[in-house]
Formats: sequence, C-alpha cells, structure tokens
Amino acid sequence: MKKCLVVDDSKVIRKVACHMLETLDFSVVEADHGGEALERLKTDIPDVVLLDWNMPVMDGMEFLDAMKALALETRPKVIFCTTENDVDHIRRAMAAGADEYIMKPFDRETLQSKIEIVQAGAVNGQSA
Repeated sequence: MKKCLVVDDSKVIRKVACHMLETLDFSVVEADHGGEALERLKTDIPDVVLLDWNMPVMDGMEFLDAMKALALETRPKVIFCTTENDVDHIRRAMAAGADEYIMKPFDRETLQSKIEIVQAGAVNGQSA
C-alpha cells in the first residue's frame, strides 16, 4: 500500500485529505507543521507528501529545503496544497522541488489526478 504524509496546520484539512487519500488506497500519516513532517521522514519515507505552504514552526518552502538536505534513499513526490495561487508562488514551489500543485479547496478527483501525474513521472523516471 502506498503511503502519504499530509502536512497541514489545519486539523480539518488534514482529516478531509486523509479521508480522500484512504479512498485512493493510501495509508496516511499526518503532521501539523514542516518540523514534525521532517522528523517523520527520518524514520519512514512516504511515497507522496501533501504539503501546505503557510504553517507555523516550519512552512512548506522551509520543509522542501530541509528535505533536500536529508540523505534520503528515495525522495517522496511532493504536492503543494495551498491557498497561494499566484503564478509567482507556483513557480517558486516548483523551483524549490515540488512535483505538483493543488489549490485549496480541492476535491477527490483533483487530488487523484495530481497523484496519478506524480506517480506516472516516478514510473517513467521523470520529475513531474
């Protein structure tokens, strides 16, 4: 079973995302900020990280930078999931290492589509 780490400071968003992911046959782990997510990565690398941008302690961009510094055997695919919707934010996220980008609010079909895109890239040996 594929694993997803949902990183968001909103408990409601985490619960909704977890429910959607479970219907897509993912086992799900949650973190309420980037620092907690980084600690989880050190012990269990998920297939996908669903990552919020604006969080306390460590935001999404700081998390991406910190994740790059880890010597991970395999790098999880990262899907930014945020209300930040201007082109500059999207470009910055992709340049920092995100594989895809979802706007909040999102639905199951959108999430499934983005996961399929990043997984197809992984199968083909590409970065999405």
